[in-house]
Amino acid sequence: LGNVLEHRSVKQTTTAIKELSSIQNLEAKRERKNGSIEIISFKNIIKDDILLVNSGDKVPTDGIIISGEGYFDESMMTGESYSILKKSNEEVIGGTLLLDGNIKMVAHKVGEETVLSHIIKLVKSAQNNKPKIQRLGDKISAIFVPFVLLISLITFILNHYAFDISLSESFMRSIAVLVISCPCAMGLATPTAVMVGLGRAAKRGIFIKAGNILEEFSKVKNIVFDKTGTLTTGNFKIESIICNKNDKNDVRNIIYSLEIHSSHPIAKSFIKELKLKAKRLELEEIKEVKGYGIQAKWKGNFYQLGSAKFVNHTGENHQIYLYKNKSFFAGINCSDEIKNDLKETISKLKQQGLTTTILSGDKLSKCESVGKAIGINNIYGEHLPHEKLEKIDELNKNGLTAMIGDGINDAPALAKAHIGVSLGGSTEVAIESAQVVLLNADNLKQIDTAYKISKHTLKTIKQNLFWAFSYNIIAIPIAALGFLNPMWGALFMAFSDIVVIGNSLRLKKKNINKNSL
Repeated sequence: LGNVLEHRSVKQTTTAIKELSSIQNLEAKRERKNGSIEIISFKNIIKDDILLVNSGDKVPTDGIIISGEGYFDESMMTGESYSILKKSNEEVIGGTLLLDGNIKMVAHKVGEETVLSHIIKLVKSAQNNKPKIQRLGDKISAIFVPFVLLISLITFILNHYAFDISLSESFMRSIAVLVISCPCAMGLATPTAVMVGLGRAAKRGIFIKAGNILEEFSKVKNIVFDKTGTLTTGNFKIESIICNKNDKNDVRNIIYSLEIHSSHPIAKSFIKELKLKAKRLELEEIKEVKGYGIQAKWKGNFYQLGSAKFVNHTGENHQIYLYKNKSFFAGINCSDEIKNDLKETISKLKQQGLTTTILSGDKLSKCESVGKAIGINNIYGEHLPHEKLEKIDELNKNGLTAMIGDGINDAPALAKAHIGVSLGGSTEVAIESAQVVLLNADNLKQIDTAYKISKHTLKTIKQNLFWAFSYNIIAIPIAALGFLNPMWGALFMAFSDIVVIGNSLRLKKKNINKNSL
């Protein structure tokens, strides 16, 4: 019965992982040789298939554009918050979103070669790893077995020779000691709890690569966040408009009126923000230059809105420039939109005694702005990858550290931290470097959930080991004194296995938000 329950818990864990892999069930538009279009599933895409991707579609697999162009949101892959314009002969990544445009692409990587398939594969390997506490249990079992054999032998000798009990009765008592002290419960104490813990995490979209990570994560003292793509969404908000005070209304109106005619993702963010603050102007000779900016005439004046290269700007740095008649008119600075519920998540982490930190390559001022909004005071900006490594190394000296990031630039820090946490859709390098993968990149509440599952899994393991040892301490003397024959001993030994596995299965529905036993 103990083995049945254990296998059942393992099966439920792997089933949860299979259910999560269902997100790969994307549909793709494949072009046939006769020019007609057919809808196929992700699993049926083969290398060199010609696929069509339209605005709003996810790229079904890795490939190369053979015609068309569009703006792609690759923030979850690269960590860069700006959308990217891609044209013919450029590579596109499976799972990224085509924000605007239409492309025809040839499939390059398919099936098991994709990022998500790689994540699922890593999760399955978790069952082959043991946490440190299990190795301790195995060591104790290795000592416990010969020790029990010795006690059994002593039981026989004392009963038969010291207390003059019959040979058969003494023999039965020594057998009862062996049966009642079978270390099955100790052997099941850790793997059952780990399997249920991994399964519960998987059902919440949290992939943990190894069982020992559950123990490590429960001991973490520092949580370090990258900024771009981790704390922010990639949607932009206007941070400041630098211009003459008297021109501010005109600047807003011109930006709004120009961006209405643009298909760029930043333009869409600006339109959304300025909708209630600006009015639409009747512009003339409107022209958008893909990848650079947009221009038009209003009341005889020529306006250009775009990058420094587009307007040939030199001097003070801004992210976007508005020029009037070839002269600087306004500078626009924007910032990433912060993900939902982050302030609440950070607060919960702090309540559990964890120190939170932002460690980013972005400008310090931007990092401080995000930190202030969500309640993180420890902020380190403008750090290159090797500098991130040094900072993680420094934090590690003050307690176990978890690093959360999604880009290639985060990979060294993810590997250096005691626990590396990557986001679903991150670069393969980031996923390889991390021990935990959060499937839903927009929901950082999963960090708090993963930490609590780890804490309660470790607590369950300790409870199981305590029960296994306590049971043997009580049961062995009873068997040695002849109050328990081998048949009853076998029954109670099996009962101890059931208690341990039952306690592990209890973790499946346990309220992890309470400090419950």
